[in-house]
Amino acid sequence: MLDATTRSGGTATATPQAAATELTVATDLVVGPEIAVAAPTVPTAPRTGPAARLLRALLSPWARLSLLVVLLAAAASSVFLFDPQRLLADGWPPQLGGAAAAVAFAAAYGLCTVAFVPRPLLNLAAGAVFGSQLGLGSALVGTVLGAGAAFGLGRLLGQDALRPLLRARWLKAADGQLSRHGFRSMMVARLFPGVPFWAANYCAAVSRMGWLPFLVATALGSIPNTAAYAVAGARASSPTSPAFLIAMALITVPALAGTVVAWRKRHHLRGH
Repeated sequence: MLDATTRSGGTATATPQAAATELTVATDLVVGPEIAVAAPTVPTAPRTGPAARLLRALLSPWARLSLLVVLLAAAASSVFLFDPQRLLADGWPPQLGGAAAAVAFAAAYGLCTVAFVPRPLLNLAAGAVFGSQLGLGSALVGTVLGAGAAFGLGRLLGQDALRPLLRARWLKAADGQLSRHGFRSMMVARLFPGVPFWAANYCAAVSRMGWLPFLVATALGSIPNTAAYAVAGARASSPTSPAFLIAMALITVPALAGTVVAWRKRHHLRGH
């Protein structure tokens, strides 16, 4: 390996590698600032084309609300074609049995509640098909699944469009009650069956209630009523039995109590 310089008669001679390095450094010093100045940044043009406008229109609050209405209408129409009342007469398909049938029933239960099928009918079917205990468990799981699905759909597709419409005093009062006291309000709505299940789900979705209070209150508050209907469905063949009579009493008394509470609270809602 040769040194960077060789001395011949006291004169230093640079090697080709050193000369090339010095030339590169000199070029960077001279040309570099000019290039930095002469290379302007190109501004990014805003997206204003037809595709961008179409995307904004599809993601607008009213477009999402329209999608929610279409989905719910399609679900309700499919329920009329499916005729879930046949569960009470024909029973569950014989291809499934035991825990697998209960899980499938819970999933179908959740979908039916989203499609506005009345929960009492589904609870009676759960008791009639699976008995009191397994029917109660399957119905409760289906209740939470259906409530969560409806809450998610309402929150994602309907909240932004519907919240500006809450201008009436009683709507504002109901929204404030659900937003500030979500767990307590949902527990009352589930314990006293005066409010339809689907209506409570979508009202909670439009409010500012959190996911966890909604689901926990739904699961806990639905136990008494669901158990009563499941026992009634399981004992429907013996309507004079004590279990059936107690179940019917547990169904009737909360309904009457909910009616009385709603009647007494009507002035409170109007006053706000």
